[in-house]
Amino acid sequence: MRIDENCTRRSFHRRAAAVAAACAAPAWTGASAEAGEQQGKFPAGRFVDIHVHLGQPWNSRGPLTPEMMLRWMDAHQISQAVVLSLISPESWFYPITPQWVLEQTAAHRDRLIPFCSVDPRTINLGGRKGMVDILKRYVDAGAKGFGEHKWGGPIDDPRNLEVFQACGEVSLPILFHMDDARNTDQPGLPGLEKVLRENPNVNFIGHAQGWWASISGDVTATQLGGYPRTAIAPGGAIDRLMEKYPNIFGDLSAGSGANAIRRDTAFGREFLIRRADRLLFGTDYLANGQGVPQFELLDSIELPDEVRHKIYRDNARRLLGLEP
Repeated sequence: MRIDENCTRRSFHRRAAAVAAACAAPAWTGASAEAGEQQGKFPAGRFVDIHVHLGQPWNSRGPLTPEMMLRWMDAHQISQAVVLSLISPESWFYPITPQWVLEQTAAHRDRLIPFCSVDPRTINLGGRKGMVDILKRYVDAGAKGFGEHKWGGPIDDPRNLEVFQACGEVSLPILFHMDDARNTDQPGLPGLEKVLRENPNVNFIGHAQGWWASISGDVTATQLGGYPRTAIAPGGAIDRLMEKYPNIFGDLSAGSGANAIRRDTAFGREFLIRRADRLLFGTDYLANGQGVPQFELLDSIELPDEVRHKIYRDNARRLLGLEP
């Protein structure tokens, strides 16, 4: 279902009101990043972004530095953003290591929140004790979570389960990417359910096509790697798992998150309200000048203020223990 004309009209008036409010409020400019750092605080903003990446130049792709990220955040009223690492060979053009993420975010830890990661296939990890020791070092250096976990194997592989158990010992939430090649599963997500059942003390954050296609009860194996356009059928795995397990959350970033809400906006609106305590605003911003559909899409949907505040920023701060 498409966003109807009334919804679009409401979106226009809401965005116009937001612009007017911004004009009346203290200015949110690129300078606020520097001023906030000097004063030990920053504007509250509308959003906490659960999913961004910093990047280095690669072929024709330019850099995305912390300073560039902060300017973009200021322009979109994002107060804090989670900066994810990517180390598995299936995950990115080159490794974005936890060490590099920790180094890049060091001067802006009030706003740029680092996550760490370990590939389950890494040799000589030293078992779970060795993994716990590695993760503790990352936590001591400032890591607040684990991810983006994007390895090329089943979500419930024994090596994955060992990493998840180690994360539980150091209280790291895990943001995982799921599709038909990374953290794979079957329709209905039985593998993920096993993970949730065996790791009740670990908070998991679902992301990407395999996760978000599972919002519909009629998802097929092929759709776990794509962006279904049909109306959503009741009985999807996401609702079922969120009802049963308190340790699963949803990252609304990227085309997959936007598609899950946009493909059937009537269902999407009710889902946002029904699961308001489990959903996290995110963009997957990873390239300078990248378009992000989440801002306009979510603002176009009529939501209670309490729901909007939870999804836009409060849930992430509660989950990660962030100061506003």
